[in-house]
Amino acid sequence: MAEEEKEEMKSFKDLGLCEELVEACDSLCWKYPTKIQVEAIPHALEGKDLIGLAQTGSGKTGAFALPILHALLESHSKQGYKSAPVFFALVLSPTRELAIQIAEQFEALGSGISLKCAVLVGGVDIMQQQIALGKRPHIIVGTPGRLVDHLTNTKGFSLRMLKFLVLDEADRLLNEDFEKALDDILNVIPRDRHTYLFSATMTKKVKKLQRACLRNPVKIEAASKYSTVDTLKQQYRFIPAKYKDCYLVYILTEMSGCTSMVFTRTCDATRLLAFILRNLNIRAIPISGQMTQSKRLGALNKFKSGECNVLVCTDVASRGLDIPSVDMVINYDIPTNSKDYIHRVGRTARAGRSGVAISLVNQYELEWYLQIEKLIGKKLSEYPAQEEEVLQYLESVTEAKRLSQMKLKEIGGTKKRRGGDDDDEDIERYLGVKGKSSKKVKRK
Repeated sequence: MAEEEKEEMKSFKDLGLCEELVEACDSLCWKYPTKIQVEAIPHALEGKDLIGLAQTGSGKTGAFALPILHALLESHSKQGYKSAPVFFALVLSPTRELAIQIAEQFEALGSGISLKCAVLVGGVDIMQQQIALGKRPHIIVGTPGRLVDHLTNTKGFSLRMLKFLVLDEADRLLNEDFEKALDDILNVIPRDRHTYLFSATMTKKVKKLQRACLRNPVKIEAASKYSTVDTLKQQYRFIPAKYKDCYLVYILTEMSGCTSMVFTRTCDATRLLAFILRNLNIRAIPISGQMTQSKRLGALNKFKSGECNVLVCTDVASRGLDIPSVDMVINYDIPTNSKDYIHRVGRTARAGRSGVAISLVNQYELEWYLQIEKLIGKKLSEYPAQEEEVLQYLESVTEAKRLSQMKLKEIGGTKKRRGGDDDDEDIERYLGVKGKSSKKVKRK
């Protein structure tokens, strides 16, 4: 206990960071470093490679951004700012939104030192990104696929001088989905570099970690292997599949003052659910991998600003996104990979705040739910609800669903091919904040 108190009392200056970064932390109202920052930053400043395991919302981005900026400032003081290295650090992320968020954090921390940062993600005009690379940024944040595009096609772009590589949400990046792109990147960057792997969950695939060329890494576990924060209240409800929509509407109506994220398994389900909720006067907006990047960011911004208070999403939004005001996460569909549960519920109860996570478990999802309880090592409490009260919404929910399915069919919603902007615009008009809602939620 005394040791924990001692850790809490440490300041950013105590960790060995330079004065400019201590001031940057202060300007962002970062009063004290988090546990992962206390444990990771001193090792990083000593030049060691890191494998960092910490709960979501625990300050992982600061744990790798601060040592990188410290090293950049040191090279600046030795060589003069004009000759400070370009393409100094590369941060890879599995999702576009997380990459953009990481870049924003770098820019906030580096605002007083004229830091230049470029974001390389899909779904955005490649020419704009080439112009950004032409300005010789110090930090590049991106997704593996788009980075490989630039390494292949952007004239004069090379990472031969790279000093730092960061794999954020490393468990996803070390999966087969990104394997080829990651191999291509590792083949063209220097072996003599610092490498940091950070994630909320970490697999034990040592060969894959060795492939990422870590040199005698320090493993930091600022959390148990798979865990959720203590300020998160986790509940479940066993329900018949046919009443799942009804339970969702009941919970969102009971918690109408809350900001909520509703996780589904498929892109089509996000669209249908958002339509149903809109028809019942619940301010919902969908986000999924089928949407263009600008529409995904637009939906995210509407949610962050409070224009919509329910974000219906696939796992594209489950990793790393820091939306401070999320009060509740609802697992409408139980994830088939239990580790995704950790990332989903990590969208709430961030940075010491409290939050609620409710999982709606039907008869076909029981096995996946039991895997989650086994993974996190705890039994969840049951969400209290009287079924008679819930089923009072059945008639209005059934009608809203019928109207939504008709509308989706009309605009080709469920069969929309990827990238069909016309359909997106139809949906946006239908879901728009000023759009008409057909019914209010009413009980029988």
